[in-house]
Amino acid sequence: MSWIMKLADIYKANSMANRFRDRRFRIFESLVSAIPRPMRILDVGGTNAFWEQRGWADRDDVEITILNLCPEVQQHRNIIPLAGNATDLSQFESGSFDVAFSNSVIEHLFTFENQRRMAEEIRRAGKAFWVQTPNFWFPMEPHFQIMGWHWMPLAARIAMIRRRKCGWLGPCPDPVRARELVSEIRLMTSAELRMIFPGAQLIPERFGPFIKSWIVVDGFPASTQ
Repeated sequence: MSWIMKLADIYKANSMANRFRDRRFRIFESLVSAIPRPMRILDVGGTNAFWEQRGWADRDDVEITILNLCPEVQQHRNIIPLAGNATDLSQFESGSFDVAFSNSVIEHLFTFENQRRMAEEIRRAGKAFWVQTPNFWFPMEPHFQIMGWHWMPLAARIAMIRRRKCGWLGPCPDPVRARELVSEIRLMTSAELRMIFPGAQLIPERFGPFIKSWIVVDGFPASTQ
């Protein structure tokens, strides 16, 4: 594993990626501090491991529903895995969760239209919401771990991943699957996020002089923002 991937490994407690997660989660904890308990959270694309690492597993004052195309096995009494699609949360009534939460998921939806649909559903299902996603203008692409990857022509990226491992993915000789792997990730700009989350606050997550990712929030008690 390269030194860059070691820094980005979310399963290593002391990795840079986990330090970023810890820092942004402290912001989340501040935002939800004024929400009455018990609190219901919908985590779109979440995992048991994420909430375990944050120390929120098996809490009595929080119920967390984690939604994925292929749901995990339930491991904690307060974390409920369900099957579902980020772009269609119709199984949940409007405002049925105190917080709709999503960490590094909206960039995995192939198209801007799918991202817009997810944003609409997040805003509908949660009384408040928190969505984090990498910044399109940060030079290091976080999934493929190659500088400027997301600014390269699609054909060049497909050719590269067919021949070599790129970050966490590849090599993938099959051209159809390679195109799918590359096309799945669509990083977003702040202008696009403002378009699909109108009126929301964008919190920058910085790495040196660069904005590494954006956290989009709305609906939290005014005293905590």
